[in-house]
Amino acid sequence: MNEFNDRMLAQRRVVQLVNHKDWDKEELFGLSTKAIDRWMTANYIDPSSRLVHLLRSVSKELLCLATKSQEQVSEDYRARSSRVGALTKSIEAEIG
Repeated sequence: MNEFNDRMLAQRRVVQLVNHKDWDKEELFGLSTKAIDRWMTANYIDPSSRLVHLLRSVSKELLCLATKSQEQVSEDYRARSSRVGALTKSIEAEIG
């Protein structure tokens, strides 16, 4: 259960960081591919921007953590968790 809570907190943190900025049309509603695409299109954000790349990367890492959550905590799980933390800090810096 702790891993699930950690993933949800990480996702919530990223979404809050992004939505801290006032976007023209709509906020980011989640970290799924469709949610990122919708937010990017609604706000006319360049798909090749660093922020979009970071969001897609953190989304992939969180998805991988979700599929590994039933396994014992392994080195791979810890490494991915660390990458989520680093990506979150990069997103925070990118938002400014």
